[in-house]
Amino acid sequence: MANKDYILALDQGTTSSRAILFDSFAQPIATAQQAFEQCYPQPGWVEHDPQTLWQTQRDTAVQALAEAGITADQLAGVGITNQRETAIAWDKTTGKPICNAIVWQDRRTANHINQLKADGHDALIRKKTGLVPDAYFSATKFAWILEHVDEAPRLAAKNNLYLGTVDTWLIYNLTGGASGGCFITDATNASRTMLFDIARGTWDDQLLDLFGIPRNALPDVVDSFGPHADITAINELKGVPIAGIAGDQQAALFGQMCTQPGMVKNTYGTGCFMLMNTGDEIVPSKNNLLSTVALQRGGERLYAQEGGVFIGGAVVQWLRDGLGFIETSEEVEALAMSVPDNGGVHL
Repeated sequence: MANKDYILALDQGTTSSRAILFDSFAQPIATAQQAFEQCYPQPGWVEHDPQTLWQTQRDTAVQALAEAGITADQLAGVGITNQRETAIAWDKTTGKPICNAIVWQDRRTANHINQLKADGHDALIRKKTGLVPDAYFSATKFAWILEHVDEAPRLAAKNNLYLGTVDTWLIYNLTGGASGGCFITDATNASRTMLFDIARGTWDDQLLDLFGIPRNALPDVVDSFGPHADITAINELKGVPIAGIAGDQQAALFGQMCTQPGMVKNTYGTGCFMLMNTGDEIVPSKNNLLSTVALQRGGERLYAQEGGVFIGGAVVQWLRDGLGFIETSEEVEALAMSVPDNGGVHL
C-alpha cells in the first residue's frame, strides 16, 4: 500500500480551472491550468458552459497527476474550491445542463432585486442570510431559470430538476453524474445563495417561497470538511475521497492562515475580496458588508464579514480580449509603470 502523502486541490475559477498537487509539507509540486471562454449573450449577462467547467477541471486534475507521476493510491483526498454564486441547472435523469451557467457577475436579475426591495423584503433577507439583496447571489438566478428556461418547471414538477452552484456540479460529475452522482453543497457555498439561514444552517422555507425555488431541487448541505464521497468518474482518481469543499474566498481566508477572529485577508483574482474572520459570531455590518459562513465542521459554523470589488483581474482580461489594447496580460505592468500617475482618472 502506497503512503497517502499527497492532496489534490481543484480550483474552479471564473476564467480558468486549475489543479494543484501538494505534498505532506503543503508544498505545491505540480500545477495545471486551463482557461475557458466567457459568454456575453447581451450587455450585463455573463455565462459559462457547464460542461466546459467540468471538462477543464477534469483535464487539469489528470494533467497535474501525470506531471508529478502520482497515482490515486498516493492521494489522501481531493479538496474543491470554486467560484461561488454561479448558478447551474441540470436534468437529474440525464445529468445534462438545461442552459448555460449564469455567472456571479451577471446582472440580468437586477430588476427582480429592485422589486424585492420595493416590496419590503430587504430586512428579512439580510437578517436570515447575512447578505445584501443583490443580483450577485444565486437565488434570483435560479428563479430566472425557472421562469425563462422551458425545461426547468417541467423537470421541477417531476422532481427531476437539480439546481446548484459550481461545487455541487463538480461533485455530482466526479461521483458518477446521472449514474448516481452525489448531490451536495457545503455551508460556505450555500450561504452565498440568498436561500440559506446562516444562523440555523439550513435552507429557509420562507426564502424558498419568496423566490419560488423548490426545496427538492437543491442539494443537501454538508460540512466543509469531509470525507463526503469517493470519486468514480476519473480513472486516475478512482476511489479518492472528496475531503474538503469551500467557496473560493472562504478557502482563501484559511489558506492565508486567518484562523483567529479579527484576522483579515484580501485576495486579487477576477475580483478583489476582503474577508475578516469573526469566529462563531455573526457580526452585522453598518456599512453594507456581508456576513457569511466561513466554514462548517461537525455541524458548527464559523463566520466572516466580507467586502468585494467585483472587477479586479477581470479588467486586465477586458483590456486584452475586449478592447484589444494589449496582447498579453503581462503588458499591463509596463504600461502602468510608463506614466508618473493616473492623472486623476479612475475606473
